[in-house]
This record gives sequence, C-alpha cells and structure tokens, in this order.
Amino acid sequence: MGLLLQACAAIFVLGNLVTSQPLVQNPKEPFKITAVNFNGEQMQITWAVKDYFPGRNVTFFYRFGTTRHNRDWKQCPNYILYQGYNSGCLFNTEGPTLNIFIKDQNGSEQLFNQSLKSDFFIKPNPPENVTFHWKNDTITVECKKPKKSPRCLNLEYQYKSKHDKEWQSRKSECCKVEEQGFDPEKCYSFRVRLERRVPLCNRIPYASEWGEVTVWRNGSLLDSCDDDIKSLSNQVILLLSVLAVLLAVFFLLIFVCKWQRFQKSVMPVIPDPKHIFSDLFNDHNGNFQEWIDKTDNPMVQTKMECVEYECIIEETTEKGEKDVKKEASEKFCELSDMNEKDYLSSAHKTSLPPPASDTVSFESFKFFMNEDMYVIL
Repeated sequence: MGLLLQACAAIFVLGNLVTSQPLVQNPKEPFKITAVNFNGEQMQITWAVKDYFPGRNVTFFYRFGTTRHNRDWKQCPNYILYQGYNSGCLFNTEGPTLNIFIKDQNGSEQLFNQSLKSDFFIKPNPPENVTFHWKNDTITVECKKPKKSPRCLNLEYQYKSKHDKEWQSRKSECCKVEEQGFDPEKCYSFRVRLERRVPLCNRIPYASEWGEVTVWRNGSLLDSCDDDIKSLSNQVILLLSVLAVLLAVFFLLIFVCKWQRFQKSVMPVIPDPKHIFSDLFNDHNGNFQEWIDKTDNPMVQTKMECVEYECIIEETTEKGEKDVKKEASEKFCELSDMNEKDYLSSAHKTSLPPPASDTVSFESFKFFMNEDMYVIL
C-alpha cells in the first residue's frame, strides 16, 4: 500500500510539471534551473548564467496558480547577481504551483519557461527546542514538531566523540531518535537537522541547516570537550597546590624549631637581672651600695684577706719554723674563700684540740699541734 501511494504521488508530480522550453544559445546542453522553497515561505530560482547567457542580462517573471485564474505576471523583486549579471531571483511563496519565464533584458524575447510544484522543493528550517535525555548508555533526542507537514520530515542527528574524526549519523521519523551504546565517561558532540522525504514529499532530499553543536558527557551539558579535560586538570592542580602548601608548612615548622635551637646555641639568651634582683631596682633604684648595706643577701660572700702572720715557735729548728709558717699561710688562704657562716662552722670544728699533746705558745695564745704541724687560731 505504501509503495502504491508513493508511485501515485510520483505520477502526480510528473503530471503537474510542464515541459521546459529552453531557448538558449547552446541546444546541446538542456537548460537547468535550481528551485528551493525555504520552508514554504520564500522561493529561490537560480541558473548558470555563464553557461546559458554569457555576457548579457535577462529578466525574470513568475506567477503562482494556473492560467484559469488569470493571474498577472510579476517581475523579480530581488535578483541574485553573479559577476554583475542576473543569475537568480528571490521572491515570496504564494501557492503550490509556480510558473516562470525568463526573457531578454527588454522583455520582448522569451528565452525559457517552466511550471513546477513549489511544495516539492521545500527546504525545512532547523529543528527547534531540541532536547537530549541521557540514561545509562542510551540517548534520546527530541525536537518540537513543525506545524507544516511533519509526516514529510525525518529527524537526523550526528555525533562524534573527541577521539573520532568523522561524524556518525542516525535518522528516524520526526521528531524523536533513540540510540544506545554511548560511553558515559566519554565526551560527545551532537548536531541535529530536519530532512524532507523523497519521493513522497520532495523531488530533491533537501535538508535544513545543522542546528547548534552541543557537547554532552554523562547527561551534563558542557561548553566543549576541552572543558572536560580542563576540569580534570583543575582538580589535579588544586590537589597538587594543597599538597604543596601542606609540605611547605611542614618544612616551615621544622625550620622554626631548628632555628630556635640554632639561635640559642649561637646567641644565648642574656638573663635580665631586673627579675633576679627585683629589690635592687624596685626598692633601691639600682643603688648597689645601698642595697649591699641594707640587705642580708645570702649570695654576698664574706671576703677575708689572706694575711701572713709571723709565727715564733720555741724549741723548733729553723727549717721546721719555715714549714709551720707556710702551712699556716695556706690555711688562712683557704679560709678566706669561705663565707662567714661556713667559716665559723669550720672554725668551731677545727677548734677542738687535736689528739696530740704538744702545746705551742704564741704571746698570749696557745696552739695545739698535731703531727701534721697545722697551726689553729
């Protein structure tokens, strides 16, 4: 049944076409025109001026409808030029049947005439409101259904990944296409257009211009596939930056710890005497002599001069006398390094009579001597 309808439509088209009557200079090459009906709104008729009318201009006339309606002929409102000569005409579409005449520049000589069905040369507009639905590995592409003859249209979409060189194409009846086998991890570019079916609706398979290219990855719309790479590289850069900062902080802490130790070893901290001798600065305003006189500071040591006394020991030899004087002098020097308290304690202990029985008299003092010949005062 479908084939029968297509055959009938083809017969109907051929029956409505009027045989061209070219009156050109080269009869060996039949005169050819190109007709395009832009979405049923504007007609464009073009011809090869350099092949058929070299070196001269022509005029174009047209009218829609049949001769029974006695419609007037209209001259072309907008010529298409090629190297300064008329090579086509652009005018509004006013009906399904079109009659055209091409005459010389004065309009007196007829060069070409033809009748054709304008609806069989329709070029549709790009699809509107295109949507993409991505689920798992399946993509569904839809567009808004056109008001004029949607049954005569096929929806075609093409796609390619960033690793593909050529576009992959899929077609389906208007206005929905579903395709499986897409990798959610890959980035794909898509473009969509509408195409007129032949021979049921068009003599020539005119298709619309491609719509805007869109880029998708796993259901997410991107500006370009490079953005996918940039987003990954940005994440890597961010991670590396965080690691670099942490590493820098770690080395900085180590440096600070080592620097404090190094600074203490090279430049030790000088203690502030203000805290140790607070009463010296707070009570005596730094007057050291006043502070010495009025405080009983345990840190002040009693200074004793080492004075050599001449010891006269009776009944001793000259040599023994010298040894006694030397030992007594050394003993006095040792005692001079003691503070007052230690000195009194030592003197008390040493004042005990030695076990020896020898007694030495020095003026009004008596000295007890042991075998080591120490003299104790």
